[in-house]
Amino acid sequence: MTKEEFVSLMATHAGISKKDSEKALQGFKQAITDVLRSSGRQAIPGLGVFTVAERAARKGHNPATGAEIEIPAKRAVKFKAAKDLQGLLS
Repeated sequence: MTKEEFVSLMATHAGISKKDSEKALQGFKQAITDVLRSSGRQAIPGLGVFTVAERAARKGHNPATGAEIEIPAKRAVKFKAAKDLQGLLS
């Protein structure tokens, strides 16, 4: 599903315009980004929990050449779905 299709689906379910749906999606994205930068965790009941995970530096291999490369440490966003949401997919 493309972003445009998702925005359209959100608009249909919320009974709002696609333009307002796009604004809501961008607002959600910015809010999550701000919270994760400041506290590193955000729980949304019924949806799940967003957290920031620290990934250590490690060695990897270039698949094209087989040469060993150093993969730097980084922070990554993780999402764990709520039990309510997981139950809908069973």
